[in-house]
Amino acid sequence: MSLLTSLIRASTQFQQAMEKRQTPANTAEAGTTKAESPKPEAIGAPGQDRFTPSGENNADTASQKSRKLAMAEYKQTVGQDLAFVRETLRHKLAEYNLHPATALNVNKSDAGAIQVEGKITEDARTRIENDLNINKNFKEAFSRLSASEPTLHFMDNALKLNQAYGVNNPLLDTLVSENQQFNGLQDLVHRYDTLRRSAGTEQIEAAGNTRSYAFNLNARA
Repeated sequence: MSLLTSLIRASTQFQQAMEKRQTPANTAEAGTTKAESPKPEAIGAPGQDRFTPSGENNADTASQKSRKLAMAEYKQTVGQDLAFVRETLRHKLAEYNLHPATALNVNKSDAGAIQVEGKITEDARTRIENDLNINKNFKEAFSRLSASEPTLHFMDNALKLNQAYGVNNPLLDTLVSENQQFNGLQDLVHRYDTLRRSAGTEQIEAAGNTRSYAFNLNARA
């Protein structure tokens, strides 16, 4: 029994000595592994905010289609009608010997007739109105303008707010088609006009537009 006891005790002491030897080595290896392991990096490039606002990815995805809008092309198209209407009115001022800086306000009646307002004589106003109403090119340009300019104004403001503040406009997303083939100016004008007709007055005014359209020449802010 004494021999067996001695063997067990010796074996136990040997095992404890080996464990003590391995512990520092394991600790060193663990330290090396810990030092070599790369630290988790924050998402994004250095210097950027580590935290992403809630819903940003969804908003970015929703606004991708609106960012593809050919705004420069739309503005050029609308600009042509603006220039034509402006020059026609200036010629009328010159034709009736009115001061070139005379302010005129042009809109359409409920019946679709051109109406002119301004600080001019009643005779001059009536003559200019009659001339404009028989001018087919002017009436067509003014009709296009009355629909396209409010649409362009709305889209331009919505995109600027999105770029400056990251504010996504759900109405703009509704207006724009996923298929860029159907995002021509007239397509957008038609959809925006439909939205304006179905929306309430308060919503229209909140968007910065009214149901009636008027062109102002020489108007001062």
